[in-house]
Amino acid sequence: MPGSAVPSGRSQRERRADTERALLVAAAELVVESGPRSTTLAGVGLRAGYSRGIASHHFGSKQALLEALTRGVQSGFVPGLGGLPPGLDRLVRLVDGYVRALADLDVTGRAYLLLWAESAVVPELARVFQERDASFRADLVADVEAGIAGGVVRPDAHPADVAVAVVSQLRGLGLQVLAAGPEPDMARLAAGIAGGWRRSLART
Repeated sequence: MPGSAVPSGRSQRERRADTERALLVAAAELVVESGPRSTTLAGVGLRAGYSRGIASHHFGSKQALLEALTRGVQSGFVPGLGGLPPGLDRLVRLVDGYVRALADLDVTGRAYLLLWAESAVVPELARVFQERDASFRADLVADVEAGIAGGVVRPDAHPADVAVAVVSQLRGLGLQVLAAGPEPDMARLAAGIAGGWRRSLART
């Protein structure tokens, strides 16, 4: 009919989003296989099945690509927390979910841990993970503060100290798993660690 428009196929925005997802998966695969320093924009484009220049077109730089990969993995590592208000329950759920997620790391999760380990010696990555860990700690601080205000967390708990301890424990466990060390029962370990934090912080 004259003047009517029938939508066909995906929109340009959808195609761009699909391409970026494919590039991020390709970047994760190359980071796991060869390490972050050997990963290149051209290699990412080719691994994803596109041209050598497409990763540069979408992200502009390797730094921006790795930042996007890091943010995307961290935000989805423990699903189901978005609707929970700050407090002890959210902190315990986060700890439990994080440990359980380590039992079945996909390539993007492994890439995230590798990038985090490499950030100790690569200044460009250090800046990314300083920002990511600061955000992680800020969420934990909010949980402890809300728990204290609500009377469920002991008032002498120091929110910033708790946040540092939790992040250190989870990151350290992640690196152990990444190094292919002994594989405990992760469900049991998750319950034990999460329960330990609840008992440590709960007001009696």
